[in-house]
Amino acid sequence: MTEVELWTDGACSGNPGPGGWAALLRMGDHERVVSGGEAVTTNNRMELRSVVEGLKALKRPCRVRIHLDSSYVKNAFTNGWIARWQRNGWTTSGKQPVKNRELWQELLVEVARHEIEWVKVAGHAGVELNERVDQLACVERDRYAGVAASG
Repeated sequence: MTEVELWTDGACSGNPGPGGWAALLRMGDHERVVSGGEAVTTNNRMELRSVVEGLKALKRPCRVRIHLDSSYVKNAFTNGWIARWQRNGWTTSGKQPVKNRELWQELLVEVARHEIEWVKVAGHAGVELNERVDQLACVERDRYAGVAASG
C-alpha cells in the first residue's frame, strides 16, 4: 500500500469571514498541493475542508499520515467524538446539532478509503511543512477576502 504524508491547514479572518485551506501530499519524492477557500466561512470549516480535499486528491487507497494543527479535527476521530455524534443522530453531548455535519460526513467517506494515522503538530511553531500549508491557506484566504470585499 502506498504511503503518503498529508499536511493540512485552514485559515480564516473573522469567524465567520473569508477563509482558505491547503493540503500538501508527499509520496516519496513526489509532491502535490491542493488549495481553495470561501468568501464567508469559519476556521473549523477550513480545517475540515483541507483534510477532505487532501484525501480526495488520492486516486487509490493509501496509508496516510495526516499532520494537522487542528485538535478539532484530530480529536473527533482519536477521542471517539465522531462515533458518538453518529450514534446520537449527529447531536453533541449537549443535545445540539453537530456543526459542519456535511463536511464530517464527507470526511468519513474519505477516511474509510484509507489507513489513517493522525499526527497533531503545533501551529505557528516553525514546523516547516505546517508553516508552508499555513502560508498557502492564507494566500487563499486573502484571495477570497478580495472576493468578499467586492461582493
